[in-house]
Amino acid sequence: MKNKKWLIWGILIFVLGIGLWYYFKKSDAVKIQLNTVKPEIGDITQSITATGTIQPVDTVAVGTQVSGTLNKIYVDFNSQVKKGQLLATLDPSLLRDQSLQIAGTLASTKSSLAYNETNYIRQQELYKVGAISKADYQSALNQYSAAKALVNSTNAQLAAANTNLSYTKIYSPIDGTILSRNVSEGQTVAASFSTPTLFSIAKDLTKMQVRASIDEADIGNVKQGQQVTFTVDAFPDLNFKGEVTEIRLHPTVSANVVNYITIINTDNSELKLKPGMTANISVITSDIQKIMKIPAQAITFKPDSIVATNYKINSPLPIPQKKQSNTSLNKNEASVWVLAADQSISIKKIKTGTSNDTDLQVISGLGLNDNVITGYKTLTKKSSNTAKSPFLPQRSGGKKPSGGGPR
Repeated sequence: MKNKKWLIWGILIFVLGIGLWYYFKKSDAVKIQLNTVKPEIGDITQSITATGTIQPVDTVAVGTQVSGTLNKIYVDFNSQVKKGQLLATLDPSLLRDQSLQIAGTLASTKSSLAYNETNYIRQQELYKVGAISKADYQSALNQYSAAKALVNSTNAQLAAANTNLSYTKIYSPIDGTILSRNVSEGQTVAASFSTPTLFSIAKDLTKMQVRASIDEADIGNVKQGQQVTFTVDAFPDLNFKGEVTEIRLHPTVSANVVNYITIINTDNSELKLKPGMTANISVITSDIQKIMKIPAQAITFKPDSIVATNYKINSPLPIPQKKQSNTSLNKNEASVWVLAADQSISIKKIKTGTSNDTDLQVISGLGLNDNVITGYKTLTKKSSNTAKSPFLPQRSGGKKPSGGGPR
């Protein structure tokens, strides 16, 4: 009887041990939750990014055609000017003296012309009556013609001298804003070989343009008339809008990278954009509207052993295929996994369209109520100290493993 009681207790303890072992083993299993999304109707936008510099649409460099010393400057940085407004004056003394000198020469040549004209008329009358030879008549005619030509030449010199004298007053050629003033009063400017720039005037700061450099790998997708959004560091939370107006064919090369200058016009009515700012632009190369789309990461999800432990898989797991050299036949096909109402998952073949690396167009194969799996998150993690049955033998020793961690 006593032996029978010990046998019953042994069986109870064994059953309890098995139950405890199963409980701890089950609690060790990793629990997950699938992340799902439903296809939605929306837009897919493709764009390319680049950087550029903001500048006025039309800038005029005002220089001087004559050399001299600046007497007076009437404008400064940011001054608003009108067309024909006096900006600065050069010392006119030297050019005025040259003009007066040529004017004196002109008076002398006119006097000589008057004498030679009178002498020519007299010699002409004498030649008609045979009082002088033909040679004397032709000599008088030649002197008269030379005096007339000299007067014309001196007149031209005086006109040029007066024009140069007028150049000592520098006027604004347009309405606009002074962006830069490169000279000061008392400074001497020389216009011998090139015209020195005194001022830079922006015609209209309410209309700006972005001069962007776009890489040769992206320039093929850029076309005139495309919409552009861009930001500047001064207003990081504002998105400015523009439009591609010109793609210049002349390339620029920097560090072996070929770029093409692209001009983007933008409105600056609020005068927030200033010349020289750096713009981070995004050119919208494609905008497809009102299509079915899913996250692009959905086609990369593949069930693994953890998913198989937690969910019933109705479709066989796909066998990895070797990458083929020609995939043009399958480039518009993909596979996604869908979660059913009974918490089982199955694979669906879909036909895809355009993608912007975030969203993917679905042409066919899915419905708006399908729960498309994009991944999963872990709800419980396997403990590093695995629970053991109290009936299993324990390993002796209490040494800590070597490595990082507190001692």
